[in-house]
Amino acid sequence: MSFNANSLSTNILVTVLVAIMVFLLPLVDRWVCRRLGLNLRGGISENPNAERLLKIRQALLITGFAVYVAIFIWLAFLNRSDTGDYAVHVAPLEDLKNAFSTPHGFSDVFRTLFTDGFTAAFSEVRIVRPEDIAQFYMNIMLFVPMGYLLPYIFRWFRARVKVRPVLFCFLLSFLVENLQLITRRGFYDMDDLISNTLGGWIGQTLFIAFGYVVTHPEWREDLRRARRFRHQQKGQARHPLGRRISPTRVTLMGTDENTVWDFYVTLLGFRPRRQLIPRNYYGKNFLFEMDTCQLEVRCTNQPMAFPPQYLTLYTARLSAVGKQLEKRGVKGIRYEQDPYTGFRQLSFPGPDNVLVTIIEAY
Repeated sequence: MSFNANSLSTNILVTVLVAIMVFLLPLVDRWVCRRLGLNLRGGISENPNAERLLKIRQALLITGFAVYVAIFIWLAFLNRSDTGDYAVHVAPLEDLKNAFSTPHGFSDVFRTLFTDGFTAAFSEVRIVRPEDIAQFYMNIMLFVPMGYLLPYIFRWFRARVKVRPVLFCFLLSFLVENLQLITRRGFYDMDDLISNTLGGWIGQTLFIAFGYVVTHPEWREDLRRARRFRHQQKGQARHPLGRRISPTRVTLMGTDENTVWDFYVTLLGFRPRRQLIPRNYYGKNFLFEMDTCQLEVRCTNQPMAFPPQYLTLYTARLSAVGKQLEKRGVKGIRYEQDPYTGFRQLSFPGPDNVLVTIIEAY
């Protein structure tokens, strides 16, 4: 079976399918989640079975994405036959340019556009190779779902939604073009690389403009805060330390060093980095580390009453962390909603009047 990407009916069908996915998916997703009492922003859900239902939702989304990937592989490789030779086309947008005919070239078209208007500029432009336009358009539409679904499904792409999806689409297109060249199922085409990347950018833009807006009802407040920050920073030089400093160390007080070691190292999984015995002091200072976070605990080794102390951590898998803590015998775990981000969090008491809070980060 041969797939004719140049036919008008195929282009219309693909456009309709992509439009249905872009506009219908978030609407249906939001409606179903509201009916089931699920919180898509990561906060506490009304449904007691929310964790299981959210896993089912994620599995369905990944299944749909896998179907799209299978179709993509079929179009990129399985639908093509061996060309028998290695072919490379590196002239950017040459085929798209040759698809149009102008009496004096495109430079004259743009000059006329600014002098005599749109109608006069494009009155003599003729389409002589519509199949090249259709092929370029099809390559764009093929990657729109990729740029749209990656941030919709995977939080890693949502974290840097303006960069990661389109960059992934560029790298994927680069890989596909090289594999087509190596396997001789097609040829290396610079136009495909450009159109695929453009499709990924359109997809991620549609997610930001529609998918995110529909599934995150509080987007107006987020946008208002972002605009307020930009307005305040307008015309002002950024602080010279703004890109060089980040808070990575928390300092707490402790009494018994063995209790401190059992809680922070054995239970929470901090890695001991260094310990110091201060001069003229009977206690001991510990420096623990977890990823980029450092924790300093100053132990007095004497019974003392400390004021409330707080340790806040972040995780991408709050449910798994909560289950591990319960298995290790942690008591008093409370699940709440972070008032600042709306995400879920759990908290439990630690030694020396410490309250540990772990927030689910997306």
